[in-house]
Amino acid sequence: MIAAGASLTDILTNLCTAIDEQNPDMMSMVMRMDPDGQRLWPAAAPRVPGGFVNAISPLMIGENTSSCGTAAFRKERVIISDVVTDPLRSGLTPRAVPLAHGLRATWSQPLLSKDNEVLGTFGLFHTTPRSPSARELRLLEDAAQLAVIVIEGERSQAILKNAFLEIKASEQELRGIVDAISQTIVVLGADGRGLYANRPLLDFTGLTMEELMTPDSRGNPTLFHPEDWTRLQDERSQGLSRGMPFEIEWRLQRKDGQYRWFLVRYHPLRDEQGEIIRWYASGTDIDDRKRAEERIANENLALREEVDRTSMFEEIIGSSPALQLVLAQVARVAKTDATVLILGETGTGKELVARAIHRRSSRSARAFIRVNCAAIPPSLIASELFGHEKGAFTGALQRRLGRFEAADGGTILLDEVGEVPPETQIALLRVLQEREIERLGSSHPIAVNVRVLASTNRDLQAAVESGAFRQDLYYRLNVLPIRIPPLRERVDDIPVLVEYLVERYARSAGKSIRHIKKHTLELLQAYEWPGNVRELQNVIERAVVLCDGETFVIDASWLKASPPQSPKRTVRQVTTLAQGEKALIEAALAETLGRVSGPRGAAAKLDIPRQTLESKIKALNIDTLSFRGR
Repeated sequence: MIAAGASLTDILTNLCTAIDEQNPDMMSMVMRMDPDGQRLWPAAAPRVPGGFVNAISPLMIGENTSSCGTAAFRKERVIISDVVTDPLRSGLTPRAVPLAHGLRATWSQPLLSKDNEVLGTFGLFHTTPRSPSARELRLLEDAAQLAVIVIEGERSQAILKNAFLEIKASEQELRGIVDAISQTIVVLGADGRGLYANRPLLDFTGLTMEELMTPDSRGNPTLFHPEDWTRLQDERSQGLSRGMPFEIEWRLQRKDGQYRWFLVRYHPLRDEQGEIIRWYASGTDIDDRKRAEERIANENLALREEVDRTSMFEEIIGSSPALQLVLAQVARVAKTDATVLILGETGTGKELVARAIHRRSSRSARAFIRVNCAAIPPSLIASELFGHEKGAFTGALQRRLGRFEAADGGTILLDEVGEVPPETQIALLRVLQEREIERLGSSHPIAVNVRVLASTNRDLQAAVESGAFRQDLYYRLNVLPIRIPPLRERVDDIPVLVEYLVERYARSAGKSIRHIKKHTLELLQAYEWPGNVRELQNVIERAVVLCDGETFVIDASWLKASPPQSPKRTVRQVTTLAQGEKALIEAALAETLGRVSGPRGAAAKLDIPRQTLESKIKALNIDTLSFRGR
């Protein structure tokens, strides 16, 4: 019955019944000690008269109470052969109680635990006066011992149950604490197999405990970035084999498909013999730090490129009304995050204005990234702007962040934005509308916080009319347009610019130039400067290098008028800018017999990049093959 899990009352009742069957005149009873240690309560007495049982419920223990009460008090067996003559009955318990129910002899054996604690008593009652035989004494002892086993077994079960409940409650409390921690936590077996994951990790991955704790001790490979999986396995295996704390950085897939970087620290738990019984792995989200590191690396690359590239300006020079209008516009737009389109001829200082906008904005402490769209081949511009994943195309040997991610939190200048090919214009439009990018080879959008500035020397409105530039992208870029006046419209600034540039190049050349002839300034102010400030810079640098004295002079032949025009040809009349552009390209193709690239190609004649010309030819539907037979 004990093994089958029967109740204590049923077991003790069956025990008494088995004892009672030994003698028809014998009645047995088991009494249990109250938790207060002062009273006994009947637990089983199948043949004992019910009135007697009720009369002694409860039974106080003491020196002179009854056979059971005295046995519990003395912790020794008490034999009363006749209740009538027994001196114990002179105490608190009247003799009339057992006699009223026909009980004359009472024998009691205390139930003592291994620690000598009184658990109760086992009593035998007879209706006639008598003393126990040796066999009956052994029966009394054996029955008492069985009762002790039963009661202690029940107590052990209760202790175990309480202990289990306490452990379970402690475990639930511990899991509640672990789940409240913002870090991801995994409990691993000594072999590295996952046993438990806390709530933040389940919420991050969107998986259940069963799905996350796969039987494979190496983990669930679908959760990790493919580029990290092989390295992760090796580093993890080596760390577990060493048995010392270690850490690994990897990318974990969030339930929305995005990957985020985590720093995971492994700590072993050892038993008293020093053997590892558990591993605890806690993960900290370091994605922002990793993105910042990659951004800084890209910023450093951009900075190195900027240092290598000769800068045309250090600051804005001039005080003409045209320039002051531009500076007033810069001051207004700098305070906003709106997109600015900077328009102007080549060499007017569009990048300088863009930098001025960035320096006066709330993003001035972050990166300013410039991208020369005209200098990047059309096939690579999307990768340059938005980055690519490893294996996205031939030559993509590793993941690369694009310029938009490098400029996250700062400003990006799309210089010569009119040269962006049509297929990239769509992705650029998405950045402006959704503030999201997608690396080549990836389908997961990445949010970017970038202010976009764009510049061009082209007539974008004409490009929109010809189909070479998307109309919706043009509207997105042309939120706040700023036109940079050419140098011929700010003649009053030429003397200041000349003085500044002369001093700059003289210092660089180790020369001392103290005077600038008035005639020289007049020559410089009379020239049209088709190359604007950049051309002025080149002329002054040449003059400083060739100057022998302290007076700055230039050779008037350097400032030639516009080159003589080619003999006029009869051309068809054009009514739109797009038609004019198409006619100009077709004329160049006719002269080069359909050749686009090379020193004698149409691109060289038109003085534009080959990629730009190819994009225009495609947009204007010009058939280059038709010119090869002419």
